[in-house]
Amino acid sequence: MADLVLFGDVLTMDESLPQATAVAVADGRILAVGSDADVAPHIGPATVVHDVGDGCILPGFIEAHGHPLNEAVVLGEPVVDIRPVTIADADGVLAAIERAVAECGPEGALLNGWDPLLQKGLPEPTLQWLDGISPAAPLVILHNSGHAAYFNSAAAVAAGITRDTPDPEGAKFGRDDAGELDGVAYEMAAVLAVAGRVLSLDPAGFPALLAAECARMNAAGVTTVSEMAFDPAMRPALAAAVEAGVLTTRLRLYEMSDVSRASDVEPGAGDDLVRQVGIKIWSDGSPWIGNIALSFPYLDTPATRALGMACSHGHANYTGKQIREISTPYFDRGWQIACHAHGDEAITMVLDAWEKMLGDDPRPDHRLRLEHVGAMRPDQFARAAALGVTCSLFVDHLYYWGDVLVDDLFGSDHGGHWAAAGSALAAGHRISFHNDGPVTPTNPIRNIADAVTRRSRSGHVLAPDERIPVQAALRAQTVDAAWQLFSEDSIGTLVPGSHADLVVLSANPLTVEPDELENLEVRATVFAGRAVFGSL
Repeated sequence: MADLVLFGDVLTMDESLPQATAVAVADGRILAVGSDADVAPHIGPATVVHDVGDGCILPGFIEAHGHPLNEAVVLGEPVVDIRPVTIADADGVLAAIERAVAECGPEGALLNGWDPLLQKGLPEPTLQWLDGISPAAPLVILHNSGHAAYFNSAAAVAAGITRDTPDPEGAKFGRDDAGELDGVAYEMAAVLAVAGRVLSLDPAGFPALLAAECARMNAAGVTTVSEMAFDPAMRPALAAAVEAGVLTTRLRLYEMSDVSRASDVEPGAGDDLVRQVGIKIWSDGSPWIGNIALSFPYLDTPATRALGMACSHGHANYTGKQIREISTPYFDRGWQIACHAHGDEAITMVLDAWEKMLGDDPRPDHRLRLEHVGAMRPDQFARAAALGVTCSLFVDHLYYWGDVLVDDLFGSDHGGHWAAAGSALAAGHRISFHNDGPVTPTNPIRNIADAVTRRSRSGHVLAPDERIPVQAALRAQTVDAAWQLFSEDSIGTLVPGSHADLVVLSANPLTVEPDELENLEVRATVFAGRAVFGSL
């Protein structure tokens, strides 16, 4: 007999039975899906039965490119949240920095979310400015993209970073003409060198932080999320969280590449709750700080001039030779590889490197991944598809930075076609969407709306020819995201035997008007057959 039976509109995301009116759950798995009559025999005296009314039941959403372990720390104490989604204006940000410095004590202050493109009027965060705000205690401000950090002299001393500290691979510390530190760290390895003292995971306190992170995910309807910057040093804290039973999302781990070019586990290590499936590498950085490799220039605007990237084509952080040298040892050991690549020149570089690697070592189902792919062109989507390379798109850029992309950075031709989901589908891709938390809050519903409408916060529509159907957008947050994570056998669809991870929305996404998609609400989230958000 079933533990739980739900009646209502059911979108299974299974092509053999796309829609149903009832679903039965037993022992954390889907027992039956079909008509009311098909499911009724599974109802027993102890079965909880619920009719969702005008709601709609779908597989739990999947965040295919997230950072939940890192976000759990960044959104917890003592880090101060100054992201644009929290503080919209420059005056509010500056006031928050002053308060943090006044209250921090000798340990210093760490703030996350600096974004001068959205928080108009922020000053340039020079070393002199930072030292003036906090002359004695460490002060570190993380850029909202995660690709840069600004730090004062006391923070450099606390981190043991000097003018003689070598740049990490693929990252660097900014220096002035005399070779002295200028207070900027670029890319993950350098950012962690500056801020890692505060951002490290403590096994004693981490379970509570991860529980709060899972609650945020569940409230958005998410039941599986990838960690795209996993560090093996996180294993003790993660194990403590698993032991404490706080996980209400499944985790798929992508370990950051390092100079050893090896992991301490084999591909697929773990279980259906926590599994390591891939390796994360980077080719370039963030469009918001100018270090993505482009075939076209940034515009010459007040915004680009203020950030020092007017008329620049940006740059990559690695060469094609380095991409191949990093990828090949992991690939030879059977790993899936996911590469951060925003600029079209960076994407060409990665595809060139991977095409050579695949020529030397063909693998029929490798599912190599390109991440974010903001400036990816139609011909590049076609080339990637021919190589078996799949793509995960950061479509929420369109909502938050759509106007910035067109008006401040790239113009309508290049900025308007950012995150070109329509071109990806036309090339035959199975794509996923993501929020890259904490860059933007995890919100699959808005991702779906973004891809269907391509509407910015101001209401402007970017490249309407790149809009996609609602059904395709739903797949990008469910079954196709599961496929990218090598997990389609157990999540992403509502079929007998799959995990009973599901979400109940306030209406059927296939029947609401496209402009109303963003107003859909998560009424309940079920993880392994148990309600973890809302009530049933």
